[in-house]
Amino acid sequence: MQALSAPQAAPATIPAPSAGPATPTPAATAPTVSGPATTAGSAATAPTAAASTAAAPAPAAPAPAAPAPAARPTGTFTGSSVRTPYGPVQVSVTIANGTITEVTALQLTNDGGRSVAISAQAAPILRSEVLSAQSAKVSNVSGATYTTRGYLTSVQAALDTAGF
Repeated sequence: MQALSAPQAAPATIPAPSAGPATPTPAATAPTVSGPATTAGSAATAPTAAASTAAAPAPAAPAPAAPAPAARPTGTFTGSSVRTPYGPVQVSVTIANGTITEVTALQLTNDGGRSVAISAQAAPILRSEVLSAQSAKVSNVSGATYTTRGYLTSVQAALDTAGF
C-alpha cells in the first residue's frame, strides 16, 4: 500500500486538450484566488499580486493590564461593643484568605437571667448564619431582636475593619 503524499499546488497553466502545441489560453490559465480553492479533491491556493503587496495591519495596542486583585483579608478582627437595652454585645471575626472562618461572641447581653438565656440561645444561630452567608446580612433570630441587632452590628464593624 502506498503512503499518501501531501496535496500538490495546481500548476500555473493548464495545457489545452488540443492536438496542437501546448500554449496557454486565457481560459486555460489557473484562476487567481485570494483564499483556498478546491480542485478535484485537492486544495490549491495561489497568492495574488495584491495580497503580496498589501500593507500588513498595524499591530494592536497591548491590552491594559488587569488591576491587581485586592489583597484578601486574613486575621481576627474585633467588632465594636454595641450597647443594647439588655447590655453590651461584642464579637470577633476570624477571616482566612477572604473567607469568614469563625465568629466568636466576646460579650453578650447580661442584664438579668432571661436576657442571658436569650443571648445564649441566639448566639450559636447567629454564628452559623454569618458563616453560611459570609456576611452580616442575615435574618433576625426570633425572640432575640436586641441581641441580633447588637451581634450583627458588631460583626459588620469587624468586617469593615478587615476591609471585607
